[in-house]
Amino acid sequence: MASLPPRGLVPPLLWGLSLFLSLPGPIWLQPSPPPQSSPPTELHPCHTCRGLVDSFNKGLERTIRDNFGGGNTAWEEEKLSKYKDSETRLVEVLESVCSKSDFECHRLLELSEELVESWWFHKQQEAPDLFQWLCSDSLKLCCPSGTFGPSCLPCPGGAEKPCGGHGRCEGEGTRGGSGHCDCQAGYGGEACGQCGLGYFEAERNASHLVCSACFGPCARCSGPEESNCLQCKKGWALHHLKCVDIDECGTERASCGPDQFCVNTEGSYECRDVDECETEVCPGENKQCENTEGSYRCVCAEGYKQMEGVCVKEQIPESAGFFSEMTEDELVVLQQMFFGVIICALATLAAKGDLVFTAIFIGAVAAMTGYWLSERSDRVLEGFIKGR
Repeated sequence: MASLPPRGLVPPLLWGLSLFLSLPGPIWLQPSPPPQSSPPTELHPCHTCRGLVDSFNKGLERTIRDNFGGGNTAWEEEKLSKYKDSETRLVEVLESVCSKSDFECHRLLELSEELVESWWFHKQQEAPDLFQWLCSDSLKLCCPSGTFGPSCLPCPGGAEKPCGGHGRCEGEGTRGGSGHCDCQAGYGGEACGQCGLGYFEAERNASHLVCSACFGPCARCSGPEESNCLQCKKGWALHHLKCVDIDECGTERASCGPDQFCVNTEGSYECRDVDECETEVCPGENKQCENTEGSYRCVCAEGYKQMEGVCVKEQIPESAGFFSEMTEDELVVLQQMFFGVIICALATLAAKGDLVFTAIFIGAVAAMTGYWLSERSDRVLEGFIKGR
């Protein structure tokens, strides 16, 4: 519960201001919650390992011309070890191999740091490919290119040319995925070794296939010409190796409602609503027709309204003034208030801004206003609510 305001003039104002600021603001002033973003797609651990190795190799390139930086490089390399294969260089590269926000990279590096050190000091000569040694052979997160799954099976079409070179093998290069081929447009089959619907074999040999598009409405064809069609798409009929549009509106294939009419289109048809307003269906003056789905309605034209079945011109009422509904007694009170305010103002000016006369002036204005509004308050508020 809020505490009572302290005595005096300024403290209550400060108390009221603090109370106002403590209240919850209107909904349009309150900050809107941040938009819910969809969670990022989680990468396969193989991709994380590949990124780590790529960053490691870039670090090696960046430090290839560095040394110990102690001044006497020849002595340091002779007594300690060569900087190229030193622990100092390894630490410098590992410190920057993962970005600060890449949590998966840091986690993988923590799990494989001993393996990386083992490769750095003992395996570089026999296994120069860090990605193959770390990600595929040691951690078993990745597979060779063209293979997929826990056992690194070859993708459809073979590891040399997965999916015939016309698609993407799901899970290729990782220990996951189904190995299913997602073929490019125009190609199909298990290993994307066939032409898809609407395409034909433009070129083919033992290792090469090129599929080209058929003529528009042809589903299967022997060439690109209109007369090379072997099968037609839905809505077309094969006639002398050409696809001819079927007029569904002239057959029983079209199914339109009782208040619709059929319009034939290429390979299909449309059901359109009958516009009854195209004919004279709304008798009477100042009426107009509005078409609706399956029917129509008659309404009065703009500037007219319906009265007893007839459209008559609307009468725009003149806006009434604020004082038009005041009684004579209220006008007399308002005149007295006006002259009272003038007299108080003159008295205040004559006193040259004396505080006593100023207080009397403000009090007189407040008293007369309160008296007048006490008689008019109900009707004034009602007039404002109605928009006057």
